[in-house]
Formats: sequence, C-alpha cells, structure tokens
Amino acid sequence: MKTSQPRIVISKNKEISGAAAADLGAKLIREAIRRRGKANIIVATGASQFEMLQSLIKAPRIDWTKVTAFHLDEYVGISIKHPASFRKYLWERFVSQLPLPLAGFHYISGEENPQAECRRVGDILKKHPIDVCFAGIGENGHLAFNDPPADFKTPAPYLVVNLDEACRRQQMGEGWFKTFAQVPKKAISMSVSQIMKSRAILCTIPDKRKAPAVRDCLSGKVTPLHPASILQRHKAAWCFLDKDSASLFSV
Repeated sequence: MKTSQPRIVISKNKEISGAAAADLGAKLIREAIRRRGKANIIVATGASQFEMLQSLIKAPRIDWTKVTAFHLDEYVGISIKHPASFRKYLWERFVSQLPLPLAGFHYISGEENPQAECRRVGDILKKHPIDVCFAGIGENGHLAFNDPPADFKTPAPYLVVNLDEACRRQQMGEGWFKTFAQVPKKAISMSVSQIMKSRAILCTIPDKRKAPAVRDCLSGKVTPLHPASILQRHKAAWCFLDKDSASLFSV
C-alpha cells in the first residue's frame, strides 16, 4: 500500500510543541462545528499530553457544548480513584478544566466486564464519526495501548489487549505506579483501525526517550512491530515533536 508520511512539526521544546498541536486541534474542532454544527474528538492521556491539554483547554472560540469526546484507553482492574486511572486524569486535566461543559464525554471503565465495556462504548462511537484524534505514541511504538505486534485488521472499535513489558515499564517510569508489579497486564484500547478512521490525527510526542520510537515509526516501514508506523497511511496525520524526540529522526 502507498504510504503518505505524516506532517512533521519539530519545536525547540515540548511546551511549544504541545501548544502547536493544540492550536491545530482547536482549528479543526472549530471547522467541524462550523461545517456540521458539532464535533467529535478522541482524547489521549499520559505525560506526553500534559502541555497539549494545558493549551487546548485555553483555546479561544470553541463552543465545547457542541463537542463530544471519547476516551482512548484505560487499564483493566483500575479504580477511577487510582492515581494511574485515565478517567481520573481526563477529568482532572481536561473535562473539569473546560470553560463550558462538553456535549458528552464517554469514559471507559475496565473495572467490571471489560468485553461488555468494549461493546458499550464501541456502539456509541460508531454513531460519532471522529473529527480529531489527539494521541501520542509509546516508547515501544504503541498507538493507544496497541502494543507490538499490533492488530491492524480488527474492525472492533475497542478491544481488550495485553500490555507488553516495555509498555508496563514506561507506565512505572512516568510515575503512575510505584512498582512494576503494580502495573496492570491488560487494558481496554481503541483499535488501530478505529483510530485510523479519524478525519485528522494529531500526535504529540515529546522527550528523548521517545526518539527511537519516532525513528522506527516515522522513518521505517509500516509494520505491526512498530504500531504507530500505520500513521504513514493516514491522509491527515500530524506528528508534533520536540528537539529531543526528533533527535534520531530522518525523512
């Protein structure tokens, strides 16, 4: 299949990079509302999204009451009160900080029946074509929690996935868990095929530790072994890097 290299934006630091991603995302949200009277977005979590979300919540002229948002992924077995809960993260860093309430935010819960939760949120998502997907990529190249080798073919909007050791060590390294043993081994993740249905994908990827994944996913071939390499096949994908994350990257 023919590839289309994502648009690469390199900034001198992650604050500028995050702001640039938020500025473009805000523009695309406003355009969707102007065009259709509403917008649907996907919001990611993790340390890579801190600066982007700080800028996005301050973006001017967005009628958030016309925006419906979806949760990208969540751990299986984690309470919403747990420090690592992505529902907690999104409420504290995004939803509760907006100047106006969202039309809706569809959180994922992995506490009781993960498979049923995949079907529940997936059925809602099917009725909301995504205008903008805000995402990042992992140190192992994962997109959402689709660790290598990722399933590029499943049509399911959400699925239960196994987290590999590199992914779990990243979660501990970012400070979400005190020990490696505490990091869950499973999660609910939006599928690669569903992410790729988004009209636009904006990946914010700062920090030196992400440099090998940036090199492998954006300079190498498209392969499930480097899940985010699939972005090369999207017609409207942007990757926002800082100098550190771009240090090994070459076109």
